[in-house]
Amino acid sequence: MVDHHVEIEQLVKTYPGAQKPSVDRVSFSLPRGEMLALLGPSGCGKTTILRMIAGLIAPTSGAIRIDGRDVSAIPVHKRNMGMVFQSYALFPHMTVARNVSFGLEMRKVGKTEIEERVKKALDLVKLTGLGERKVSQLSGGQQQRAAIARSLVIEPELLLLDEPLSNLDAKLRDEMRDEIREIQARTGVTAIFVTHDQDEALSMADRLAVMSNGRLEQIGTPREIFDRPQTDFVATFIGAGNFFSGKVREPGVAEVEGLGELRFSGEAPTGSSVKLMVRPHRLVLDGTGAAGVNRFSGTVEHIVYRGQTLTLTVRCGTQRLQADLPTHAGVLPEKGGEITLAVAPEDVTFIEKAAA
Repeated sequence: MVDHHVEIEQLVKTYPGAQKPSVDRVSFSLPRGEMLALLGPSGCGKTTILRMIAGLIAPTSGAIRIDGRDVSAIPVHKRNMGMVFQSYALFPHMTVARNVSFGLEMRKVGKTEIEERVKKALDLVKLTGLGERKVSQLSGGQQQRAAIARSLVIEPELLLLDEPLSNLDAKLRDEMRDEIREIQARTGVTAIFVTHDQDEALSMADRLAVMSNGRLEQIGTPREIFDRPQTDFVATFIGAGNFFSGKVREPGVAEVEGLGELRFSGEAPTGSSVKLMVRPHRLVLDGTGAAGVNRFSGTVEHIVYRGQTLTLTVRCGTQRLQADLPTHAGVLPEKGGEITLAVAPEDVTFIEKAAA
């Protein structure tokens, strides 16, 4: 039986004067010790959900349960949640140690215990020996670590992070992804973080909740979300894809105009219209010339060199396919050349909830 540490049930937030809810009947649960990414474009409601869980915003309706207890009406200072803000929200006039100890002081923890817990928290985030420095003397990555230490030192029920890496440069962002994931795994704290960056979500989270226009589109593991998107929005928002509209001729076989027969995974009634997707990296060069399923011959119209891969645009019939091929894949195509691409039926995804 799964231990659902966090349960969100039919959560709604409608601001006064708004024509529609910012968060519209969102429900999900999170097992203890997992990290969940709330992922979506700006204005989709993900930060509003995080702030409602924290107690910074009151929900219009719905329930927020921690260990089965509804905390929706409990004040923010009684929820025992650690929050890392986008701006870090550190006190610039205080030392790192005072910033980290602030929550413990508010809870009237004894001085000796505060010193022990602050040292432990700083060691955890690799800021050992920097407790007496001013926040202004820290780098962006160190400030991020200090903010995490301040959130973890109170031993929170839940760690909440709002766009935690958005203020860092690209190289530091990559480093901090691993750092945050390692800290969360080491402490075992249940965590929810907000991001609009799909790479960040895919690399850090145990599960992703993809949001659009205030609604939850899909929740699942990174692999499920990437390889088996259930809606048009998820398919187009996460990664690149080749999209086809077709009519099911027989189970698992669709006729796509301008491309021909396309075999796919998934169940759709014969005669129905379907939306299908193939990720560019799932297309491979087929040099056998043998008859087979899902093989498409065409002309290379465009090539982009990306170091480890080549991104090709290939005209096949009336369709254009994008293919990402490894640069070590033997003899590589040239612009204007004729090639044959192939894809396994299990790598052709049937999108269950395609837009009308």
